[in-house]
Amino acid sequence: MGGYTLTENAPLASRNTLRVNARAKLLAELRDASKLPELLDFPAVRSAPLLVLGEGSNLLLAGDFDGTVLAMETRGVQVEQDGDTARIAVAAGERWDDFVRWSLGQGYAGLENLILIPGTVGAAPIQNIGAYGTEVAEFIESVEAWDTRERRVAQLDRASCAFGYRDSLFKHEPGRYIVTAVRFALPRSRELRLDYAGIREELARMGVARPAPFHVAEAVVHLRTRKLPDPAVIGNAGSFFKNPVVGAAQAEALKRDHPELPAWPQADGRSKLSAAWLIEAAGLKGSRDGDAGISNRHALVLVNHGHASGGELWAFAQHVIATVAAKFGVRLEPEPVVVGAR
Repeated sequence: MGGYTLTENAPLASRNTLRVNARAKLLAELRDASKLPELLDFPAVRSAPLLVLGEGSNLLLAGDFDGTVLAMETRGVQVEQDGDTARIAVAAGERWDDFVRWSLGQGYAGLENLILIPGTVGAAPIQNIGAYGTEVAEFIESVEAWDTRERRVAQLDRASCAFGYRDSLFKHEPGRYIVTAVRFALPRSRELRLDYAGIREELARMGVARPAPFHVAEAVVHLRTRKLPDPAVIGNAGSFFKNPVVGAAQAEALKRDHPELPAWPQADGRSKLSAAWLIEAAGLKGSRDGDAGISNRHALVLVNHGHASGGELWAFAQHVIATVAAKFGVRLEPEPVVVGAR
């Protein structure tokens, strides 16, 4: 069919970075965003649940999906130069890391701290991906999406996207919007963000005294590859748990009992705590049950050591959540989307 392909009873193991051997009742691979309304009107698609999928790097398939998985495979980058700022429209199916490297190669700044994050451009605003002190929302001008409720293309500016910490409008109205493109505003130069998680120290090890954006990107690559397991080597979805945000009184009490607990004050008076510290302090880093476990390299990363099912991985994640809650009174939340949990 022009612009998309449909496959019944499709395997999804190669389409999620946790390597869960789940299946979809129907897989729709979309190559032309203009064909999306036609695809959604296809009877088998219209009558079943829909799951939009990029690279599956922010997803736990806790079971098979009894509906249509929509794989965004659209491509394209369009640039409009406006003085020292480039306005860049990027198709949802483009790989995020490829786009970051392209932007740096073109001499644009801003995304250097977000290099090596797996996934697609279309997934970036949904999660408001962030790393090393930077969130993608800072550089998003607007998001183009198909509004399934109003059956039209919607252009949502940054304010309309309601971005928050690992949060956005798209998570609060699940299923309504299908992101088809993202428009970024990237400057030629800006103040580099270096005061987070060892970037300055890594630059010093690299012998860089006056860093440019590409130096920061290289430093982040070094840090990420040392700390985080490679999904190509061991199944994982990156950071699986959000850093919890708690009230001031609870944060103060925890800091009194655990002075070494990292905590970051928030604008609303609450504090964001380090989920990695909580998990490691609970004795869970490197632990496992069968093939489901927590990485011995980073406590935030849920890993599949081989043939863990989605249900087994989700059960282990719940074990981590319950253990941390029992020890510290803080409830962790998963960062990825969990589909098919019972």
